[in-house]
Amino acid sequence: MTILVTGAAGFIGSATAKFLLERGEEVVGIDNLNAYYDPALKEARLAWIGDHPNFTFEKMDFANRDAVDSLKQRYRFDRIVHLGAQAGVRNSILKPHDYADANLVGHLNMLELARAHEPKHFVYASSSSVYGGNEKMPFSVDDRVDHPVSLYAATKRANELMSESYAHLYRVPMTGLRFFTVYGPWGRPDMAMWLFTEALYRGKPIRLFNHGKMRRDFTYIDDIVSGIIGCLDHPPADDGTMKQGGSRAPHAVYNIGNNNPEEIGTLVDILEDATGRKAEIEMAEMQPGDVPATFADIDPLKAATGFSPTTSLDTGARNFVRWYAEYHDIA
Repeated sequence: MTILVTGAAGFIGSATAKFLLERGEEVVGIDNLNAYYDPALKEARLAWIGDHPNFTFEKMDFANRDAVDSLKQRYRFDRIVHLGAQAGVRNSILKPHDYADANLVGHLNMLELARAHEPKHFVYASSSSVYGGNEKMPFSVDDRVDHPVSLYAATKRANELMSESYAHLYRVPMTGLRFFTVYGPWGRPDMAMWLFTEALYRGKPIRLFNHGKMRRDFTYIDDIVSGIIGCLDHPPADDGTMKQGGSRAPHAVYNIGNNNPEEIGTLVDILEDATGRKAEIEMAEMQPGDVPATFADIDPLKAATGFSPTTSLDTGARNFVRWYAEYHDIA
């Protein structure tokens, strides 16, 4: 039996696939290698995973129903980790149809695959963006999440609702994970960690939105992967009890974060020290679709799986800078 990992050339997907392979699992990874950011980075992540005998990679778009139907016929998956999506809060304002295709049609296609294969567990990526402009801290999965401030957030909330309906109708165990500002080696070029580090090395200004009054619950990639695997190994029971998130179907929803929001200026200070460069700062207004702060209540995930993030922002950011310098051959 095989584990399917979607978005296997992505940041979180590649790290998850690599971990599963290292613990002896058989993994099929799919990704369409689109050009939202440089596909060369995605190819490099696949090379980082390596030519593992238990890894099969298929370049395909899971928003394409025929492609998913073909996958459905050629493999039998006993667990599915659906991490692929069209990412990016701000880009969803510019290219909304990309998000409808990947995050709505694509998620439905994966749910249909799960209905056909009846896996032991279907774990999927949601996002902290579903909380919108929530001012109550920390964010709890018991909070209302019906006022998204970006289309990306709306698609992720829709994923949770679609999954709830399939868990109810077909009793497939499902877990949705609301990720909080994931960063680390092999991260995405559109995220602050990469953008700030790049600006420092190139002598370009760092733009701080909301005039720098931003706080994020930065969560290191190794901690995220440990949480994904912990969830994968603990599917919700189909016993009629209320799960985290309020479902009585075998469907749970959790926050997965560091439970320690940091000022964006703290990140800049760490990166300045790690690169040995002084930042030039530009202040800017809040961007459409953005929020001033995120903060994850992770107690339910701890109780269910033992999840316990261990990497501080200082350690994680310095790890990223070392990786970035090596990846770009910076002496």
